[in-house]
Amino acid sequence: MTGLRVRGLNVAFGGRRVLRGVSFDVEPGETVALTGASGAGKSATALALLGLLPRGARAEGEIRLRGRPLTGLRERDWSRIRGRDIAMVFQDPLAALSPAFTVGAQVTEAVRAHGARRGSRERAARLLESVGIPHGRHRAYPGELSGGMRQRVLIAMAMAHRPAVLVADEPTASLDPRTRDQVLDLLQELCAENGTGLLLISHDLEAVRRRATRVLTLHEGRLTGAPPLGTRPRRKGASQEEARVREAVLTVRGLGCLRGGSRVLDGVELVVGAGEIVGLTGTSGAGKTTLLREVLRLERPQEGRIEVCGQDVAGLSRAGRRESRRLVQPVFQDPWASLDPCMTVGRIVAEPLRVHGLPVKGRVEELLAEVELPAEMARRYPRALSGGQRQRVAIARALACSPRLLLADEPVSALDARAKAGIAALLAGLRERTGLACLLVSHDEDVLAELADRILVLRDGRVRP
Repeated sequence: MTGLRVRGLNVAFGGRRVLRGVSFDVEPGETVALTGASGAGKSATALALLGLLPRGARAEGEIRLRGRPLTGLRERDWSRIRGRDIAMVFQDPLAALSPAFTVGAQVTEAVRAHGARRGSRERAARLLESVGIPHGRHRAYPGELSGGMRQRVLIAMAMAHRPAVLVADEPTASLDPRTRDQVLDLLQELCAENGTGLLLISHDLEAVRRRATRVLTLHEGRLTGAPPLGTRPRRKGASQEEARVREAVLTVRGLGCLRGGSRVLDGVELVVGAGEIVGLTGTSGAGKTTLLREVLRLERPQEGRIEVCGQDVAGLSRAGRRESRRLVQPVFQDPWASLDPCMTVGRIVAEPLRVHGLPVKGRVEELLAEVELPAEMARRYPRALSGGQRQRVAIARALACSPRLLLADEPVSALDARAKAGIAALLAGLRERTGLACLLVSHDEDVLAELADRILVLRDGRVRP
């Protein structure tokens, strides 16, 4: 009997259909890849399979797990199935894990959700060790682990009850290539050992083709036999004139940071000039996101000095720090997590204007046009947008207060090739039109080669050219 059987699945958000007659099977121990462009319906498929569609969404068709029908179940019935018979590994482990509890406690809770409390801690410890988390790290909090280790924790939680099917939605989008391959290999090994069918949702065609029994492609809500359309960013080399720094927007000198007794950053030195895009890369856990957070806090660092537009932030008044925060704006990796789902796009983009007491009238439409979105998009909610559109909204919000510097943390890692190229072109155009500077963190060598004037590598807590 098949593990998972899907026939004629339709999903609609309000009056907009996002899935149309989707049918496929996932057999025990099999890896099936699901790919397609941003907005094609991949995440809607995953949410429908686990009964996690948002309120107002409608699902029709047949979903059977080990022969049992799942379509139309009530939430109390889903709560007995979800996590036990079908489980999910989400894209962003930092959002999926609670920052207030240790990883050991969270895996223990997953074990207890569908099992006895007796022996649950020992079972959780074995699960963590089976995914490569040493015993000494079980008491660590999610914020103290690298992205790859956090993703391993999510895998341990998902495999706690040896589910029939595991749905992995872009589980390696934020990881460097080496860590990505390790996590994908681990997923396949665990699923094969436990007879678990794996539905792997990914934009990385090279990775999934090497691992999947079958590759399914979604296009405008329908399964097709054609590969997803997209273009890779065009490589270029930055000339010396383009890379020349005229005015320093951000200067970091001797920045050091300790986390849990470990040195994450060690004497970091870098400068980002006006109109310059500086790429920053490195393996998972190298300290890239920590570096951005230290800059975003715009307070006295543990060690070293941070200057914004020539001013040492440690010596600024409260009003000065507020102005510096306006001049430096972040663009995060996952716009779904960083955009408020209860606010319209218009309210999201207007929020920083209101916070800083700036005029709102007409400005939202200007900002949407700046990121190449139509004005009518202001009335929509984030759930009605594709991944690429949500990232453009996040960039529009970051531009609202006319910043001098964007801190972009893997802004295209969760997007398909076409959407990735679109966001890359948008960032390049903004730099040309406005002189906006950008510190761009990415594992994608093509994106860095296309956009960055200089590429720095963070290794062992130090920046190296």
